[in-house]
Amino acid sequence: MAASLAVALHVGVLAALMLGGSTDRPPMETPRVMHTQLVMMPPAPTPAPVPEPVAVAAPAPEPVVVPVPAKPVIDPQIQAQKLEKAALASKRVEEKKLEQQQERLAQERLAAERARPTAPAAAPAFDSRQYQPLSKEAPDYPERALDKNIEGDCSVEYTVNTQGRVENPKVLDGCHPLFMRPSLAAANTFRYQPRIVDGKPVPVPAVRNTFHYRIK
Repeated sequence: MAASLAVALHVGVLAALMLGGSTDRPPMETPRVMHTQLVMMPPAPTPAPVPEPVAVAAPAPEPVVVPVPAKPVIDPQIQAQKLEKAALASKRVEEKKLEQQQERLAQERLAAERARPTAPAAAPAFDSRQYQPLSKEAPDYPERALDKNIEGDCSVEYTVNTQGRVENPKVLDGCHPLFMRPSLAAANTFRYQPRIVDGKPVPVPAVRNTFHYRIK
């Protein structure tokens, strides 16, 4: 575009000189011509592609060696003491449980007895009860039987009278002769609570007692 403009200016100047110029006129100044030049800038260089970073593999971690703890050495005596203490503690726990269970059962029985309705008092009746021994003395061991290391049993039969005393004692079969006399003597010392029937004491016949002679 700048070159075309310069050419047009030259052509215009020449035409003016040829058409209207006179020799008498003072010469006109030659117009100054400004020459322009179109400078083309070189294209911008294409940037070089940036190389992608190469992934570097991380080094494999070294295996960690975990030290194995050494097993503690246990003293057999200490181990035995621990076992003994554990057994004793377990035994105490069981005893405590048994004691608590017994206490609980006793409380339950007491509560049941308290909840049980009280039976009405029985109407008074004639006194009736069985004879009961009050005192019995053991016979003396015969010396002859001791010397001969003789042992045995001797049964005596008698009647308990209304006063609670022994009447008519007699030795039954199977008694060793050395045990007869001490057995009868011991039976005569027996005392009983007499038998009561309808409020009255009555004799009790055929009461038997067996004496056991043993050398300890």
